[in-house]
Amino acid sequence: MNTVSIVGSLSRRAGGLFESVRRLHQELLRQSARDENFRHARFSTMRRERTETKQKAPISIRVLGLQDPFTEQDLHAWEPVPVHAFKTHGPAAFGYSPALCRELFAVEPELVHLHGLWQFNSVAALLWRRQTGRPLIVSPHGMLDRWALKNSSFRKLLTWIAYERGHLRSATCIRALCQAEATSIRALGLRNPVCIIPNGVDLPTETLRERTDDIQEIDKHRGLRRANSSVPDLLLQKRKALLYLGRIHPKKGLVNLLRAWGKMPQLHEWVLVIAGWDQGGHEVQLKQLASELGIRWTESDGLFDPAISLLFAGPQFGADKHRWFQRCDAVILPSFSEGLPMVVLEAWAHRKLVLMTPQCNLPEGYAAGAAFSISPETEAISIGLERLFQSNRETVERMGLRGYGLVSARFAWPQIAAELKSVYCWMSGAGPKPECVLIA
Repeated sequence: MNTVSIVGSLSRRAGGLFESVRRLHQELLRQSARDENFRHARFSTMRRERTETKQKAPISIRVLGLQDPFTEQDLHAWEPVPVHAFKTHGPAAFGYSPALCRELFAVEPELVHLHGLWQFNSVAALLWRRQTGRPLIVSPHGMLDRWALKNSSFRKLLTWIAYERGHLRSATCIRALCQAEATSIRALGLRNPVCIIPNGVDLPTETLRERTDDIQEIDKHRGLRRANSSVPDLLLQKRKALLYLGRIHPKKGLVNLLRAWGKMPQLHEWVLVIAGWDQGGHEVQLKQLASELGIRWTESDGLFDPAISLLFAGPQFGADKHRWFQRCDAVILPSFSEGLPMVVLEAWAHRKLVLMTPQCNLPEGYAAGAAFSISPETEAISIGLERLFQSNRETVERMGLRGYGLVSARFAWPQIAAELKSVYCWMSGAGPKPECVLIA
């Protein structure tokens, strides 16, 4: 099966979507290579055997995306998936790329998978769908959530009327990351089949650690590097770390997190680490707010002061991100809106307790006893922080282990990719309807 996936960004600029889409396609390619021996399988006269042979046939994968300032730096991370980046014209937010559209038609895919909404990519997919009549699957990645729709609402309303509604209605199937996203899709009047397939996660292993060249010797007691005396190392030598990792954006609830943090009496024992990439100048606003609240803060390359309880660690990717997950004692995501956040899955994969809002759409974490529930309001975050501070080490470690068990059983990439492949086969008439597909 010849497939093409379209993404708005091929780089870290896409945030968690970069990680989730990239790993999904790498796993699809790996499984396709494993099934290569079925390419020349003889067709049985029995219908069931013919169907099984088609389902095991390899998938050809190609990813088309738009260029941005980080594309060249991050393209290697997609290997061995074939990736093609295209220049855009006009406003970057729209991503107008006629070259991408031409390539989409030129490669003549049997199936197209679009990731994300509100850009020219949706127009290209709609034109392709109308002209070819071939299967189209769309993954909104949380962009149809009520909070997300209220953000830049006027622009999105115009986009919805102009092409996005028609694009979504034309889709053969829409992929939701969770039941809450499926509900949001139905609330917009979309009656398409919806498949619920979550994001996946890689489980850290000793092999992975050995391949990570720039991860240095880890101190067995506190998970600290002793190779230098950087500000993060000095701050965390005798203290615990609560980690936020992701985009620094208003929807993440960081303003209320800082308001709650400033009220905590145990800050001499803890450091709040905000690690991520700034969007729209929100990090500057947070630093100003921290100063107004009397919270002592610094940056990774700033001055050390033992009274500091807030560290802005900057963007973290690859080995650096892995290292921060090892260093921290717990992870927090006080978000107003999410699709299905990769950072929570990654935290559990690293055996870390998580504080998260119901808007993170991972109720399984509460049921498994792997997370404390908070809401995005200041007082609720304060209660969650107090609960964390009062928990003993055994409780925190036990909840982290429960999270690891949860992602191992339900969110590992091989399982997620296999489920998506079954949807591809069903859409193409090469297999039965999977259980994850809901028909309105």
